[in-house]
Amino acid sequence: MAESKDVVSPCIRHCSLDEQDICLGCHRTLDEILGWHTMTNEQKFLLLTELQFRALNRQRPFKF
Repeated sequence: MAESKDVVSPCIRHCSLDEQDICLGCHRTLDEILGWHTMTNEQKFLLLTELQFRALNRQRPFKF
């Protein structure tokens, strides 16, 4: 099955890794950034969903 359209990278050119090696701009790990071009569109869509949760958690840190 051919890929219909490439998924646009979430990179916003605000590249800086935090202490957990997660980009402060796009919320991807270094491995996810490096592997983006080899992911299928399905994998990219799944990652984009995960990135939304990471962004929300960064804005509202979990507290006990």
